[in-house]
Amino acid sequence: MSTSQAASGAKPTILVVDDTPESLRFLTRTLEHAGMTVLIAVDGLAALELLEHVIPDLVLMDAVMPRLDGFSTTRRIKADSRFRHLPVIFMTGLTETEHVVHGLEAGGVDYVHKPIVVDELLARVSVHLANARIAHGSQLALDTAGRSSFAIGVDGSPSWLTPLATSTIERLFQGWTPRDARLPEPLAAAVQRLQGPDVPAGAQASLEVGDSVIECTFLRHTSAGDWLFRLTERREGDAERLLAERHGLTSREAQVLIWISRGKQNREISDVLHISPRTVNKHLEQIFEKMGVENRASATAIAVGTLSQ
Repeated sequence: MSTSQAASGAKPTILVVDDTPESLRFLTRTLEHAGMTVLIAVDGLAALELLEHVIPDLVLMDAVMPRLDGFSTTRRIKADSRFRHLPVIFMTGLTETEHVVHGLEAGGVDYVHKPIVVDELLARVSVHLANARIAHGSQLALDTAGRSSFAIGVDGSPSWLTPLATSTIERLFQGWTPRDARLPEPLAAAVQRLQGPDVPAGAQASLEVGDSVIECTFLRHTSAGDWLFRLTERREGDAERLLAERHGLTSREAQVLIWISRGKQNREISDVLHISPRTVNKHLEQIFEKMGVENRASATAIAVGTLSQ
């Protein structure tokens, strides 16, 4: 499946969904004259099939069509996490307020009345393309940084997930896919605990999945009203392996440093690791030398900084 054309710097791609040949010709001519690439689907089912092969930058959706109308089509599009931020503008001859509300509730971002006024259409398309590009750029920054992050919408469903978050959830929760409307139930329950009105940024909820511990950290509310989270998977020995690799320590030295960073004294560490306090002290000497520090406080500060990353 190809990615968004706008994100790659090419001219924007617009999917027009309409069952009227005259409307399709008019819209194709108008949008291509404005420098856009136009894809066509003659009904909702054709649009869904096309979206399996290419993701456009924006959809112009006719509200009333045979087989599958625009409202139902949009709800099915928005139920797929791949398309949560794909803007859909309704085109409708329906003038009642309830029809407009129906379109927005289905997931549309805007609407234009038929007969279409060209300047109004292009202005609305330009605004929503720009907004979508900003949203995509924010998510792309997380994607390329290798962050395991995701956003939850006001309805409790995932608005988007970075590739690392997607692969982690797929691996840990067999049978779940990004197309599912909800996160796996245990993960959804953990996330819900962090969505209270007084939950501060940085709050965490944990759950055990197999031999892993999953930590969800609430980061912030986005301007779009989403809840943004970071997902962290921890397994037995991860911390020791990270400290050993980062600071050139042996496995035992890394274990000693872990307990030092948790405020334990030599006698306590010797009991936990089943070694003598004298051996603990010898390990500390090696730790200080390898890390280039003089005391426990400095080693602890560096260890905590390493693990917090």
